[in-house]
Formats: sequence, C-alpha cells, structure tokens
Amino acid sequence: MKNAAELSGHLPATGPVAGAAASDLSTRDRVTQLLLEQGATTAAQLGSALGLSPAAIRRHLDAMLADGDVVAREQTVRGSRGRGRPAKVFLLTDAARVRCGTHHYDNIATAALRWIAHNGGSDAVEAFATDQVAALEDRCRAAMEDAGDDPLARAEALAGALTAEGYAANASTIASGGQLCQHHCPVAHVAAEFPQLCEAETAVISRLVGTHVQRLATIAHGDGVCTTHIPTQPRAQSGNTVTTVRTDR
Repeated sequence: MKNAAELSGHLPATGPVAGAAASDLSTRDRVTQLLLEQGATTAAQLGSALGLSPAAIRRHLDAMLADGDVVAREQTVRGSRGRGRPAKVFLLTDAARVRCGTHHYDNIATAALRWIAHNGGSDAVEAFATDQVAALEDRCRAAMEDAGDDPLARAEALAGALTAEGYAANASTIASGGQLCQHHCPVAHVAAEFPQLCEAETAVISRLVGTHVQRLATIAHGDGVCTTHIPTQPRAQSGNTVTTVRTDR
C-alpha cells in the first residue's frame, strides 16, 4: 500500500540530490562558524581553512550573499599596498549573527534600559551595566586563576574564558602589545543604543588583564569584530587601571 507521501505526490528526497543538499547546508554552517570566529575573511582564506576549491567556496558565498547571510567589503589595507584593487572580505550580516547568538530578548532589554534611562538617568544605566557584567567578571577571573601576571598571557587566558561564554574570542601578539578580539556579542543590538554596556565590558577586560586597555572597534558600533588593544607593560600593583574606550561615536 502506498504511503501518504506517495499518494500526495510529494516523495521524500533521497539519493545524490538529497546528499548534496545536506552537504551544502553543512558547509554553509562551517563557513558561518568560521566567519563568526574570525570576522572579516577573504574567500581564499575561507577556502583554505575549509579545504574547498576557489570555485566551491565562491558558490557557497554567492548563495549566502543572495540569502542575506553575508556581506562583501573591500579589505582594509594599512600602509602601502601593491597594484590592483584590495581583495574582498566577507562578514556575517546582523541577521546571521542573530541566528548564531542569543538575541531573542533584545527588544525588551532595550525597552527596559530606556525606562531606566528615563527614570534614573545615565548614571542608573551605567550602574545597571556594571552590575550585569559582574557575574561574567567573576567567572572569567576564576577561569584565569593560573594565568600569571603578564598582561598578554592573561589576555590569552581571558580569550579562552570569553569563548566559553559564547563570545568567540581570541588573543594575538602585535608590535605594540596584544590584541583581544571578540567575534560575537550577545548584546550588540542593545549596546548600539546604550554604549555603557560596552564600556562596562571594557572595564572588566582592563581589570582582568591587569593593565589599561583601549577599545578600537565594537560590533555594536558597526564593526565586524570587537577589538581591544592591550599595551605591553607590567601589571599594576595598586590594582587601579585606566580604561580607554573609542571616542569616534
């Protein structure tokens, strides 16, 4: 006896076609995860990381562009560069980030902060933001217990702790010190209106690495990644740190 699917004329997809569709979805998930973790990335870098040919990675990126999951921009080149146009880099769109993270309560969170700002002023919003990151600071501090005193080593340990919290973070050493990058922000849409959330988080980073830091970019501000510069210097003995945040809002 024929089943209901056969009687209705809608047979389940099987064989090579179904396998190819499932494979495409799996690859797109891998591309999405890589872009979430690394931020702006070229097609060549994505293909190399995923073991895909240039034609294959372009096919997936074209599909993601058409679906509104990624956007393409010219790669920023600092200093002198060779002839020709810069390579394009690909970034996740806000809609794609929402599907990767926890943004379900953005509207009510924004409304709540507006209420706090209206009734208590900016100081009340700042106090709320500081209170909200206190638990995160405690958890990260516990995870960094064996990181030592060197700010760069602590930044690396902090990146691991933040990744465990869902921030997809990594730390790297640069000529002027270190750099902490967070490729996902659970409160980006709310922080776009209330930068006190970013400032409170930056203060936490400063206290945890043990030196003053400078926020160079934020997802909430429209950048592809939250970037914090950590200068090389001894850990402050007094426990007091100075936090510098971006001022180009």
